[in-house]
This record gives sequence, structure tokens and C-alpha cells, in this order.
Amino acid sequence: MALPVLLLLCTAPLVRGHGSGVVIDSCEDMELHHSGLSPQTAPSPFTVTTEQRRYGLGEDVIVELQGPASTPFTGFLLEARELGSKSPVGSFAIPEGAAQLLTCSQRANSAVSHTSGFNSSYVQVTWRSEPSRDIKAVHFCASFVQNSATFWINVTSPVLTFTNGRAARSAGALTTSTDNGSLQPGSLVKSAGPISSADCGVTKVCFSQPSNCDPAVSASCYFMSAKMLAGGEAVHFEMTGPYEGYIAFGFSDDQRMGNDDIYVCVMKSNGQVEVEHMYSTGRSKPQVLPLGNVYNITTSLQNSVISCVFTTTNTISIEGTSGFNQSYYLLFSYGPSNNGSIRIHMGTFTSNKRININNPLVVGKDDVPDIIKAHGSLMLIAWMTTGSLGMMVARYLKKMAKGKKMCDKDLWFMVHVGAMCLTVAATIIAFILVFVHSQDWSGGAHPVLGCLVMILSLIQPIGALLRCGPQHHLRYLFNWTHFLNAVVIKSIAVAAIFTGLDRIDSDDGWLLKVMGGFFAWEVLFIIILEVHDWVVKHRDDTADQMESALVKGDSCLIAVYLLGNLCFLVALLVGIGEK
Repeated sequence: MALPVLLLLCTAPLVRGHGSGVVIDSCEDMELHHSGLSPQTAPSPFTVTTEQRRYGLGEDVIVELQGPASTPFTGFLLEARELGSKSPVGSFAIPEGAAQLLTCSQRANSAVSHTSGFNSSYVQVTWRSEPSRDIKAVHFCASFVQNSATFWINVTSPVLTFTNGRAARSAGALTTSTDNGSLQPGSLVKSAGPISSADCGVTKVCFSQPSNCDPAVSASCYFMSAKMLAGGEAVHFEMTGPYEGYIAFGFSDDQRMGNDDIYVCVMKSNGQVEVEHMYSTGRSKPQVLPLGNVYNITTSLQNSVISCVFTTTNTISIEGTSGFNQSYYLLFSYGPSNNGSIRIHMGTFTSNKRININNPLVVGKDDVPDIIKAHGSLMLIAWMTTGSLGMMVARYLKKMAKGKKMCDKDLWFMVHVGAMCLTVAATIIAFILVFVHSQDWSGGAHPVLGCLVMILSLIQPIGALLRCGPQHHLRYLFNWTHFLNAVVIKSIAVAAIFTGLDRIDSDDGWLLKVMGGFFAWEVLFIIILEVHDWVVKHRDDTADQMESALVKGDSCLIAVYLLGNLCFLVALLVGIGEK
């Protein structure tokens, strides 16, 4: 049976009523009296911590109340209680400094509070467990008053579990529990068992990518679950996924980053996997919070899969909303870390609706925004159809419309310029759309590849406008530079399309498979065209016969290519539209 500890604070009216800190009337119901104010819902800057995570009968436990040096607190009340009971357990030693012992529920020295004139950012007290009682766990929870109008309640410490032996002091190191209840400091915490999708929608909320994947079966499954424990005062969380550096899930009031309560499973600089509690404000890097009341932590990094399992009574708290019985959007992200510090995420997925973790279900992912669909569609059309057409016309069809002019230019040249102008225009529009939507730099290779395509796409027409004349002795430099830059752009664009489709693809990878076929179709016909031209040029034909064979053969091959190209393009556009 878990034993929480509650620390009650005195707000300004309460401080005025009990300036001495003798707040015995708050012992029984743990409510603030003489105060019409409400507690803060944002995370508390003050923490309650202990030097150990286990304790034995009659053993002393050091409890520390602390906050930023620049933000002292001016009042407090501290008790240790069993979960679900109003009777305090254990007793406190006589504290040093501006603190005093209180008698609550007729139990001497069962609470600690401030004294008159208290103003500090640190308090240390000693709590002693009862020498002859089978206590399973003890839990410290605190409330702090900062000033006359600002206070927090239910700021909790990690749970201390009971052991028959002496507790091991971990000093923040990760530990592994052995069968006899002792601890081995400094070892990596191993998962108590494999995380799986069993009981999803029955006893727990599950959220994953790919949808409905089972992390016990697939190592590529990003997965989190939340299970409300009996009494509704604690939640058991699981998260796992392919290792890049960290995985994280959060609760939000919308489907975008900012104002989110987050838990992170990250590889630290000491080579150990740890759980961190964070809060994001705006689109800046989330701030690390005190871990608070998080216990029964097990972590692992095995076979390139990182996992964290833990239980917490920390209330979900975002601006304007707090509590386990509220509805939130679920966010999941993953990315690299550097010396234990998380970097910008490489990928994210979001629930398609608000979720109440009291109601078990399998959560669906959010649909891809229309503006992202438009971005992907434009890039696909630009670099797999219009761009390919422009390049093929310039390489294979120069002789097809020999002598025909448009605006005093060769017809093939005008078709080439028109197709490539459409390609660059579509690329610019797609580039603008995605940045307007994201308003930030996302992680991974995709945005880097996209920016390279955009830059090189602008360089290509500028270089063409500045080219020298056809008869200039340096014309070959332009020809080769123009050709090589086109090949580089095309290669990077194809890579960008693959990485972009991977972000929105279905569980079976259908879009990537079709894109693979699309690309293979284009490569196949380029090879066929090159072989055809080589064979024709090496036959013993006259110049007119060779030219006629090239025109007829290349025209037919390109017509067949374009027919297949349009089929693949339509299939992908329909697939993107259905996301």
C-alpha cells in the first residue's frame, strides 16, 4: 500500500492567520483555510527530494525542500501519510533553523512547518519510519507558498519503498533491484519485462507508430501506454522505440508543440538511460523539471531499442488544465541526444483527438495536414514528372523538331525551358508552404535535403541566363556544369521525396513501395534510351537514317515512359491525399 506525504502551504491570508506556522487546523483535511485563493497549476519551482529510494524499519530519511536561490518560499507544512488515509505516519526530528514540529492526529512530531519570519530556498529535515510497523512505501508530497498570492500544493517526492534491510543511497545513480531487495548502485536499470500491446484498449491507453504495432514483436515500433492504477491517484507509463538518443511523449492542449507536459526517456552522458520530466513553452527547447513523484522506474537499451517504464502520481499539468481526469492531445517525438541533452526531434506524431487516460483505448494518429499534402504533391510533380520531362527533352529530343522555332528559339529548347520553369516554380511554392506551416526547423535529413534542392534549383536558371554563346570556346564548361548540377538536384530531390514519404507513410510502407517503383521506372527508361542511342549511332547507317532512327525510337520510348510516369504519379497523389 503506497504512502503519500503531503506538504501543505500557507498562503498570504493563511500566513496572516497562522504567522507562527502552527497550522494544526490544516492537519486533518489537508486543505488551506482562511484563503479564498486557488493554488498554481503550472509546475512548481520548488521540490521535495530524498537521498534514497528505500528505507527500513526505524531508519532515518533525509528530506530536502528546496527551490531556486532567487525564489525563496515563505511558508510550508509537511506530513507523511499513507495513501488514502488522513493519519500521518512516522515522525520528524527536531529541525534546525526556522522550522518547527507539529502534532497532527494526536501523533507528536508528525508534521513540520515554518516559524515566524521564515524566508528560505532550502530546508532539510529528518523523518524516521516507525520501528515496528509493516510499511510498504512512504511518499513525500509538498506545498509551498512563495508570496501572498502564489502557492503550490501536492508537490511530491519520489516514493520510498520498504525493505527489510538498510536502504542504499544512490546519489542519483541508476540502480538495479535484485531478488533479495538490495540495490546495486551504478548498474543500468533493466526492464522488468517486455513492453507489449497486450491489454491495449482494455486496461490501458496505447499510442503507436506504425498504428497498432506491437513493440514486443517489432523493433521499429514507437509505442507508449498509460494505465490508471486503482484509486485514480497514480498512472503507470510505458514508452519504447528505436534508439536515436531519446524518445518522449507529452500531453498538450493542442496538436502543436508548446505548453506541453513531457516525459523523456534519454541516454545520459554517463551511458545510462534515465527518465526526465520536462515542460515546453512555445517552440523553444523544453525546460527540465524536478522529476517529482516518479517511482518504480525501469529502463533499458537493448538491441538498439530504448525503453522506460515508470509510475507517477505527478498530476498532468499544462497551462489552464490539470489533472488525470482531463482530456489532452498525445504527442510523441524522437531524436538524437548530445551528452545527455535532447536535440531537436527527427520525427513526431500526434493523436487525432483529445484523450482521457482514464478511458482505455487505442489512439489513432492525426491526419497529415492539407498544407503538408500540398507540399509533398508539388515536390513529387516537380521532380518526378515536369523535371524529368525537361531533362529528357534536352537530352534525347533535340532532333525531333529540327528546324522548328518558337519565339526565335528551337522548339525543344522552349519545351525544356517551360518544363524546368514549372519545376522551379513548384519547388518554390512547396518550400514556402512547408515553412509557413512548420514555422520552425524540423529534425532529420528531409529538411536539409529540401533546402539543398531549393538552393540548387535557383542556381540552375541563374547559371543558364549567364551562359556564354553556343560558339564560345568556354561553352563546354557551362554544358558540363549545367548537366552535372541537374543530376545532383535530381538525386537530392529523389532522396528528399523518399524521406518525406517515410514521414507520412502507412504501416505497410505502401507509398515508399510505389515511389520505389516510380524511380525504378525512370531509371529503366534512361538505361533503355542510352542503350538505344548507342546502338543506333554504331550502326552502318547514313546520317539521315541514323537521325530518323533516333527520333522515332526515342520518341516512342519517351511516350511509353510518360504513360507509366503519369500512372505512378496519380497513384502517389491519391495515396498522399488519403493520409
